[in-house]
Amino acid sequence: MIEANALTRRYGPVTAVDRLSFTVRPGRVTGFLGPNGAGKSTTLRMILGLTTPTSGTVTVDGRPFRDRPRGLRHVGALLDAHDVHGGRTARAHLCALAHGNGLPARRVEEVLGSVGLAAAAGRRIGGFSLGMKQRLGIAAALLGDPPVLLFDEPLNGLDPEGVRWVRGLFRSLAAEGRAVLVSSHLMGEMEHTADDLLVVGRGRVVAAEPLAVFAARGGGTTVTVRTPDPSALADALRAEPGAVLREADDGAWTVTGVGAERVGDLAHAHRVRLHALTATTASLEKVFLELTADRVEFGAAQPAGPGTGHPEHPAAPPRVPPVSRREESAR
Repeated sequence: MIEANALTRRYGPVTAVDRLSFTVRPGRVTGFLGPNGAGKSTTLRMILGLTTPTSGTVTVDGRPFRDRPRGLRHVGALLDAHDVHGGRTARAHLCALAHGNGLPARRVEEVLGSVGLAAAAGRRIGGFSLGMKQRLGIAAALLGDPPVLLFDEPLNGLDPEGVRWVRGLFRSLAAEGRAVLVSSHLMGEMEHTADDLLVVGRGRVVAAEPLAVFAARGGGTTVTVRTPDPSALADALRAEPGAVLREADDGAWTVTGVGAERVGDLAHAHRVRLHALTATTASLEKVFLELTADRVEFGAAQPAGPGTGHPEHPAAPPRVPPVSRREESAR
């Protein structure tokens, strides 16, 4: 479990993280979302003790991470897939990490195989594609079989096959009882993976809640029906609390305030013929963009300029499919 209390980091006049309080619970995938420059990477660095908070606290299973001499046994992290020695082989890189954390050498081969890099273990990392480096970073995070895992933008550079594998990996890790925190600036990455969401903007918490609660912010479900007798459907819905029927531009009718199953049951009970019945939920991406619209560090109309004065490029510290040919060939 990760617990942060009023976590703050300032760089001169710039406040990168502003009194963040949150909990990342075991057995769940927590999506850590926010626009670029929102303070996500700085927060991850403070969790790992790489950046010292200006004020506030953050603990991993009740203790600051810096107090744990063999960190990989407690937290596995992928912060920057590029932050590796390009002259080392994948195996040598992981062997060094294993040795420094008192881990058995056999773990190196196990994690290489689990991320699909067994065949590339003897190759120098400098020749790896970004997707392969992401897999190597995931292998490093899994090396100590830790109960807590942190990933910063882990899907960058992965092809669709790799993205599907990583999402399945997160779910399986959480199912084993681990706390998994995944940072991203794209809501779509977390929509089918996360259990909980922690959304930040300009260093402050915008939302911290289960995914389902976050989705409900968009207004819930809209039911679209096509019927030759809308007046009869309106009569059927009139006595239903909260139900609202409106005509859509394409001739269909929309119903809000009740779910599709209830609309179908009411239509059947009142013998109203339906030619179509579908349900759609509000776009989570839309909800995310609306919540963070006034907290974007650099808007599209704003010319490119210098950074915010704080580092957003931290240092780096389980399982199946082989590396795809597209990842292998991308250089």
